[in-house]
Amino acid sequence: MLEKLVAIEEKYRELENKMQDPEVYSDPAAYAKLAREQKEIEAVVTAFRRYEKAKHDAEGARELMSDPDFKEMAQEEYDAAQDEMERLEAEIKILLLPRDPNDSKNVIIEIRGGAGGDEAALFAYNLYRMYTMYAESKRWKSEIANLNETELGGIKEVSFIIEGDGAYSRLKFESGVHRVQRVPETEASGRIHTSTVTVAVLPEVEEVEFQIDPSDLQIDTFRASGAGGQHVNKTESAIRITHVPTGTVVECQDERSQHKNRDRAMKILVSRLYEEEMRRQTAELAAERKSQVGTGDRSERIRTYNYPQGRVTDHRIGLTLYKLEQILNGAIDEVIDALVIVDQAAKMNS
Repeated sequence: MLEKLVAIEEKYRELENKMQDPEVYSDPAAYAKLAREQKEIEAVVTAFRRYEKAKHDAEGARELMSDPDFKEMAQEEYDAAQDEMERLEAEIKILLLPRDPNDSKNVIIEIRGGAGGDEAALFAYNLYRMYTMYAESKRWKSEIANLNETELGGIKEVSFIIEGDGAYSRLKFESGVHRVQRVPETEASGRIHTSTVTVAVLPEVEEVEFQIDPSDLQIDTFRASGAGGQHVNKTESAIRITHVPTGTVVECQDERSQHKNRDRAMKILVSRLYEEEMRRQTAELAAERKSQVGTGDRSERIRTYNYPQGRVTDHRIGLTLYKLEQILNGAIDEVIDALVIVDQAAKMNS
């Protein structure tokens, strides 16, 4: 491991030197590429340098322990340095785990009401609000691409983009079926209903990363409409793109600009097709992926939100928190942190 860390630090220094080259500095694209490479290994290098410092401190303290006047103080410094080395060694092992190449990307989240009719649509809105509030807490930017509302204030389906450093690394475990148990406002007898909502989380993929033949696309324009069929604008600014070979259809109608709607629709289409291609390529690893929490299987029931008990349970890792209100207000880091730890442990043992 030490040789690997030395090599990574050497690469980091090389990147630093290249970025100071006036020729590179004056080329924004080349500089940005090197900056991305540097950022990918920065955490490992920082931890390794701190480890080396702690090691140096431990060696210095051990030498002082031979002096009776400094023995007690040196022992304390030595123990503290040893503890720091152990902590950093564990941290470095995690940082060296195989990294998901999509972790640093923005995400596209698609939420659809499932079983439960109007109640499912209302909970779909609750989940949309939860994710946008979480994004706000991280100072990430969220933008709706397509929204299909119900007259009761629910959401039949919504597609939105969250832009922020590491957004995919934090939200990728949210794909799957989310189940809600609560008494609907329209239920006179007070009986608890169970409804479901499907969440899909896709890494935002640029067209340069995944090529689509333009001749495979059918692009239609139409008037954007809101709940109840009321037109929200009078021009045909909404876009529907169909990828003919796969039958994948994406609509985008949130912007009044046809050009912006087309750009967003293409982003979602490229990301969907990329995801399907990745699924196809990793099909032979299905058994291994089942042992990990981030399978991304949209048919898998991953979480239950129980209103009467104020409980949220993630079924993949057996985590139960009685913090329903806080979680639905965007405080989902505790759940995500637990999922990340289990995923890391699975990778370390594989």
